[in-house]
Amino acid sequence: MINMKCKLAAIGLLVMSSLSVGATELVYTPINPSFGGSPLNGNFLLSKANSQNSHSAPVSERNYADRLQESLERAYINRVVREITDLAFNEQNVDADGNLIPSIFDENSLFTSGDFQVELITSNPDSLVVQITDTVTGEVTIIEIPRFG
Repeated sequence: MINMKCKLAAIGLLVMSSLSVGATELVYTPINPSFGGSPLNGNFLLSKANSQNSHSAPVSERNYADRLQESLERAYINRVVREITDLAFNEQNVDADGNLIPSIFDENSLFTSGDFQVELITSNPDSLVVQITDTVTGEVTIIEIPRFG
């Protein structure tokens, strides 16, 4: 019996050693398209991330008057920036008839918007100086813009 077990073990060992083992090295394949993975995984990964995201943006309920004031301030600041840019590049605006549109700035102009005062100082012919003052804290920021042209 022991002889038979030894013979079976020897035959099993012989059969196992004669079989070829097909193994390859492990290769990492990224899943995220940001790191070289398939672009088709992008939507899936984004939907999974969004479903796990528990953060939400704060909702601010603003009335019509607040939104209108904000919109007017944006338009006002946009006009000031456009005028400063035109002055810096020595460009003059003209209307449909070819008449010059006067600038909103004179020699030294002062504008107030919310908690800020914007003052244009044109003391130097080579540059424009814009001084922005926070009326609440008194902090002053001075921006010097070179003139071109």
